[in-house]
Amino acid sequence: MAYHADSADLVQKEVLTWDLFGTAGRELAQSIADSGYEPEIIIAVARGGLLPAGHLSYALGVKRSAAINVECYPDGTETRPDPVLLEPMLDTASLKGKRLLVVDDVADSGRTLALVLELLRKQGAECRSAVIYAKSASVVDPDYVWRRTDEWIVFPWSDQPPVTAKR
Repeated sequence: MAYHADSADLVQKEVLTWDLFGTAGRELAQSIADSGYEPEIIIAVARGGLLPAGHLSYALGVKRSAAINVECYPDGTETRPDPVLLEPMLDTASLKGKRLLVVDDVADSGRTLALVLELLRKQGAECRSAVIYAKSASVVDPDYVWRRTDEWIVFPWSDQPPVTAKR
């Protein structure tokens, strides 16, 4: 099974280290705070957005958070034609009228972010989006972006294959 960042053969790539992730999260949080937007709830797009969302939650002092499960890369390498929502489902009805910050690691094609934002806005939530990276091909231009790149991105949480039992 391939893992998301199996990119050893790539010469050109963007590598995010754990230390740089700390910097990225603080700088992204500062840009959100400076904009005057005060989210009531942070919504992580799982799985890639879980760690960035947690980081932003602490950096912005937002205690309420949730996650929405979306799959685009079923085997880690091939992209689905369209993102798919996975169980357990987020209780979107409870978000009506709330100010949300939807967080993901990257807006690659942007289709995942577009799906989530549309779903939440249809429920009457006010939504803004934040990502560590945005690519030029994204159909969504996130409200808050730490860095723009069109390189393959190696994230520290997915740069190695999954752990398996030693036998």
